Amino acid sequence: MDNEIEKYLFDVLESIDIIEKHLSYTTNYDAFSKNLLVQDAVQRRLAIIGEALWKVSKLTPLSSITDLQKIVSFLHILIHDYDKIETATIWVILTKKLSLLKKETENTLKQSDGFTIN
Repeated sequence: MDNEIEKYLFDVLESIDIIEKHLSYTTNYDAFSKNLLVQDAVQRRLAIIGEALWKVSKLTPLSSITDLQKIVSFLHILIHDYDKIETATIWVILTKKLSLLKKETENTLKQSDGFTIN
């Protein structure tokens, strides 16, 4: 796997880890919806994830990531149509989709030549 692709996939994993740390302070929707600082931080990390996956998709086909196009499209909504983002939508992504993305990204990296994740 190309070093640039690996770098972007590492950025995805790093952002997911940071999101998970942020969520340790807001363990339910009510707490999350009231904490604008965490919401802003999480949205920034979701944007990084979308951008990294968009860049990877320009370099190579990435069929191992479920809903890749939806993730990239969400990036554009975060950046350009921020006023359409609902907190409940973010919460669903965080609680229902993020763990699958983490697993798929780790598996994609594991399949690269000689690479192991600690």
